[in-house]
Amino acid sequence: MINFIFRGAAVLFVTVMLLNASCVQNNSPTPVTNNTVGNINTAINSNTQSAPTETQTKTTAAVLTLPLLDALLADNDFVSEARRTLQATDEELDKLKNAARDAVLKLSDDPSEDHSRSTKIAVDDAKKQLQQVLGADRANRFMQLVDKYAGNQDLVNSAPNQVPTDTRVVVNAPAYRMDVFDKGKLVQSYKIGIGYPEFPLPTGLRQAKSLIFNPTWTPPDEPWVKGKVAPGKTVEAGSKLNPLGPIKIPIGLPNLIHGGKSPSRLGTFASHGCVGLTNPMIEDFAAKITGLLGEPLSVDDIKGYEKAKTETKEVKLKESIPVELRYETIVVENGTLKIYRDVYERGTNTEENLKRVLDAYGMSLDELQSDLRSQIVEGLSQMAVDATGNPVDVSQNSDTERDKDKKAAKGNSNQGDGRVTRDIKGKKVLEFKIPQLAGKGYPEPVGLKA
Repeated sequence: MINFIFRGAAVLFVTVMLLNASCVQNNSPTPVTNNTVGNINTAINSNTQSAPTETQTKTTAAVLTLPLLDALLADNDFVSEARRTLQATDEELDKLKNAARDAVLKLSDDPSEDHSRSTKIAVDDAKKQLQQVLGADRANRFMQLVDKYAGNQDLVNSAPNQVPTDTRVVVNAPAYRMDVFDKGKLVQSYKIGIGYPEFPLPTGLRQAKSLIFNPTWTPPDEPWVKGKVAPGKTVEAGSKLNPLGPIKIPIGLPNLIHGGKSPSRLGTFASHGCVGLTNPMIEDFAAKITGLLGEPLSVDDIKGYEKAKTETKEVKLKESIPVELRYETIVVENGTLKIYRDVYERGTNTEENLKRVLDAYGMSLDELQSDLRSQIVEGLSQMAVDATGNPVDVSQNSDTERDKDKKAAKGNSNQGDGRVTRDIKGKKVLEFKIPQLAGKGYPEPVGLKA
């Protein structure tokens, strides 16, 4: 989903699969045991790169694809609110539901299928559908309503590659990396799987408030489910067919951090809108964050919860821990400039953005030796491509001629066969050592678990 500026693909999932995906929080209530863990100061403190204060956060405009719209419209509370605040009629909602469902039914989860999907095109198609049915004004208000339900906040005026000074989790989707900071010190890093192009991870500030052990899963009625489990029939906790693993951690409607992923899915697309980890990694992560809160759950404690596989239990944190979702494709990391692929087509690998990053460290592109500068600029071009290896269109016009050409060349628009992009073609990152940046930048991974 791309809104190039893509600032806060804020809700990109706004019920990203509340009923509709493997990364789903079940709507039906499940008996839970509520415990309390720890304390934390969740204020967004200012730091050396002028991080915004908590009062400077703001709600952003949501971005959606049709598959995400399908998930959103499956939430009865949201639909009721849309009727109330937007005066949306049953006929209008039915038109949106039908268009969204048609898009979903064209998707599959077959890893052998072609890389042929585009986040940007999917976003443009959803935007057009909303405007056709609701009109421009109510379509914008619809997006604002989505934002409200996602609980997403964007950090305004934040500097590139910002290093937190508080305790929080930082996820950078293009780097397939999640970091845990304790009072500004990086203490643990994880390699992660991210959402497919049709289900991209949002950006902005979220909150983790609880750990849910042995989560159940209700499969959606979608092509990738058929033949494995029965759509709509709850898969019990502990089942090998349950894709959530032993622990899920909600981070705002309805995105999750959860286990259940194989090591081969780390570092690539792996979910319908969630941060994916292996089972040992999610256990380690749960132990790590509860330890930082002052009342740790040991691995033995966690294993104890998991022994009762059919009993779902929720352990509530006494105070929430910030989870910052980023989309940074240009990162200075301890003196090395890293340029990641623009997998969600947000148009971030530009010379203008590079200059902004370098400026944050008190240097300009012109200060670099000419040969190194040329290599870096060429690198930007090489990585300004989507997951399929196609150039990203950085124009902000919907349905540009280039989009049309891209659809025609692939023979697979959103009205096509609907295959999801599961893996990434080509190199994922380019690295350049810059002597002037030695010792500067975002920290290198610590104890990287992959």
